[in-house]
Amino acid sequence: MSIQKSNWAVGWTAFAGLMMVLQGFWWVIAGLAALFEDTFFVVTQDWIFKFDVTAWGWIHLIVGLVVLFAGFGLFAAATWARVVGVVVAVVTGIIAFGWLPYYPVWGILLVTISVAVIWALTVHGDDIAQP
Repeated sequence: MSIQKSNWAVGWTAFAGLMMVLQGFWWVIAGLAALFEDTFFVVTQDWIFKFDVTAWGWIHLIVGLVVLFAGFGLFAAATWARVVGVVVAVVTGIIAFGWLPYYPVWGILLVTISVAVIWALTVHGDDIAQP
């Protein structure tokens, strides 16, 4: 049984890929800024994650590169990129769900987009590479 190509799913996959490229690019920039200039980011209160700015810089740089390359990988229908895309969409959906009491419209919108992206990547993720 073959699943018919869905133009909607291709659009959502392209949207996910573009957003991952942008997100990864910005995380890489934030990571590099933290690595090159420790005083660029202001450290305020003590939080549960007590990393210094350099550690956060490396975290942002590495995660940013993974998300950036996965975003490009979605356009080639790479399976590993689809897995990273689903993980990013799940995390985004969970965070957005936590925002519901504070920003209900924004939270509902992000949860809906996350579900659409997860559907597109899991059911039709390889359609983007098909002619």
